[in-house]
Amino acid sequence: MTWGAGEARAGGFAIREQSTQAQGLSFAGAAAGSGGVSSMFWNPAVITMRPGFVSEQNLTYIGLSSTIRPAPGTNPAFAPLGGSGDIGQGAVVPAGATSYQLNDRLWLGLSTGAPFGLVTKPNQVWAGEAYGRSSRIFTLAINPVIGVKVTDWLSLAVGPNIEYFRLTLRQAVPIPGLSPAVYPSSFLKGESWGAGFTAGATLTPRDGTVLGIGYRSSIHHEIEGSIGVPLVALAPLAGQVRARLNTPEKLSVGLTQALSPVARVNVGFEWDNWSRLGTVGIVSTTRGIPVNNLPLNYKDGFLYAVGAEVDASPNLTVRGGFAYEVSPIDFANRSVRLPDGNRYIASLGASYRWSEKLTLNLAYSHFFLDRSRILAGLGRDYNVSNIAFAGVVDSSADIVSVGFRYLFGEPPAPAPAPLVRKY
Repeated sequence: MTWGAGEARAGGFAIREQSTQAQGLSFAGAAAGSGGVSSMFWNPAVITMRPGFVSEQNLTYIGLSSTIRPAPGTNPAFAPLGGSGDIGQGAVVPAGATSYQLNDRLWLGLSTGAPFGLVTKPNQVWAGEAYGRSSRIFTLAINPVIGVKVTDWLSLAVGPNIEYFRLTLRQAVPIPGLSPAVYPSSFLKGESWGAGFTAGATLTPRDGTVLGIGYRSSIHHEIEGSIGVPLVALAPLAGQVRARLNTPEKLSVGLTQALSPVARVNVGFEWDNWSRLGTVGIVSTTRGIPVNNLPLNYKDGFLYAVGAEVDASPNLTVRGGFAYEVSPIDFANRSVRLPDGNRYIASLGASYRWSEKLTLNLAYSHFFLDRSRILAGLGRDYNVSNIAFAGVVDSSADIVSVGFRYLFGEPPAPAPAPLVRKY
């Protein structure tokens, strides 16, 4: 099991699991605050929706199952090595958010989590080893924000987003005269700190209706690292390297509409600008010349979600949701490192109000992914020594999340009842 990283459960190598409450709705209405204080990830302006000093902490287990089977068209020398086995790695992803009300108009907030992550590990010896033996991406983001309740119906928030990024990639190195079953491995690893910002707004045109719009900017990373190779003959490719990578910006729109005092419906839309990644060039730090590249060439990603929740009792809320995600990865750019595809997300969740201060959250999601194909080799984005690899991918995921919300200090006093006079 890996702590803090997992095969991305949003398009590309993004991690959307930042709120237990929002997960129970398949993230519908997250930008409108359906995910509680943790909705700060999608829209920081939601902090003005919670009075007082409130903190939420979430812990999510991502259980991925994904296999790649070699298909006709694979190089005959590699096909007998067989499939990848299950490349999925179980992972636990923590995330948290806190808001503090300074006065009637001003709030401070802080969210932390892993916005991107990837861990895939096929068999050490397999038919696609020249294109990947292991992949790991880890991130950590710290996002303080300030929120202002401009009017009773409009809130705005903005804040810096500081992000740590680390990657490690390994693959087999074809050596003439050696059997593919004994090829050694090379590695690429590096890390970086970068900064961007988040901003958002919530609008409450009438009681029971909340519209939220949130934005997470791209973050530029100057990744410093190294390439390691197994033979002296390949030494020109080794040594200290650098690469420039820009994470995708995210635009989120959410709507929450009360149907009755105890029932609400939520809808959501997300756009991730993955197409900005393109091909990531890897340059030798000492010689200043290109030595390799990562031809990601992703397309943009989109999420469409709908969900509903009902207050079954004063202390219990139940919810469910469904989402469809268009992945930025398709047959043109799919790799053995991240054999992603379009997905359907079905979710259930519940919140239990243990006391006036403590609320417990639980959610479960199942991801259905379309069966997909991979083709690497001559004429494709991914090509190592013209070694052809064709594969068929079958994937699914089960995700369980637990969390809590705690209110520090005394609960806010309820609004006074309207004064009624008889004349």
